[in-house]
Amino acid sequence: MKIRILTLLLATLAGTHSSGAAAKPEPHPGARAFLAELAAETGADRVQKQQWRTLLAEAKYQDSIIKAISRPAEKTKPWKEYRPIFMTEGRIADGARFYREHRELLDQVARETGVPAEMIVAIIGVETSYGRITGSYRVLDALTTLSFYYPPREPFFRGELKQYLQLGGRLPGELNALKGSYAGAMGWGQFMPTSFHRWAMDGDADGKVDLWGSKHDIFYSIANYFVAHGWERGMPVCDRATVAANAEAPELKGTEPVHTIGTLQAMGYTGSGADLDVYLPATILDLEAAEGKETWITYRNFYVISRYNRSPLYSMAVHQLSEAIAERAKATP
Repeated sequence: MKIRILTLLLATLAGTHSSGAAAKPEPHPGARAFLAELAAETGADRVQKQQWRTLLAEAKYQDSIIKAISRPAEKTKPWKEYRPIFMTEGRIADGARFYREHRELLDQVARETGVPAEMIVAIIGVETSYGRITGSYRVLDALTTLSFYYPPREPFFRGELKQYLQLGGRLPGELNALKGSYAGAMGWGQFMPTSFHRWAMDGDADGKVDLWGSKHDIFYSIANYFVAHGWERGMPVCDRATVAANAEAPELKGTEPVHTIGTLQAMGYTGSGADLDVYLPATILDLEAAEGKETWITYRNFYVISRYNRSPLYSMAVHQLSEAIAERAKATP
């Protein structure tokens, strides 16, 4: 009888313990399965898995992030409205000043990579107003919120969260402290974790990749992103086109240069780069400008800019801002 009572007591205690463990809530819906998947993909050891569990437990859901990303998309602006957002006197002047302040390092990066210094400056100017606006959300909170509470893009953001959790040791701060945009983009160049993992560089060789504070890391990382996507040293970005009255409408595939200069010339489009190889890949871009329709011939380097942001208007804004910055910096040494 005593043995039976003892057995029942132990069973009751064990059941209570098991129920307590099972009842422990996940920090976020689907977090356990997510961490198990990440551990299986990476071969993480027990210590690493516990660190990840702790980080996700610390991550906070931010309703403002869901509201920001769920905001109805604005009607796509035509070029005549888009251009003035970025081509302002203030942004050009600030860009020229930034270029002059960091000319030695920027020119060094340009020589080594083939990516013009003014292009690097323009990217930083468009993305974060020359490093002034890099985001106020903890990257961990942003990626966790979008990974577990935003079904429309859950797969994408879970992939980014996986990459972010694996960046510990490479970053200049703790994973639960670094801040970025509401989408989890980081630093002056607004790198997402996947882009950071693939293309960010430790330009000053200090063992960390600091896209918030190290100019070496920032400049080399942006240039490396361009090089990795096919930037062609010394080649043009785009040319304003002269269009024949009987020009044929070419088949387009976004900003990808699916034609050649020769083909476009035969169809009635002539650019200012008359001495360019007729076999040079190119395509056509029409823009609704303030003075009317503009037609441009765009090349491989224009397409590379669009890998940073898929909008052709973004690519044109970055290109024209880079030209304005270079011209202003040259005029005011």
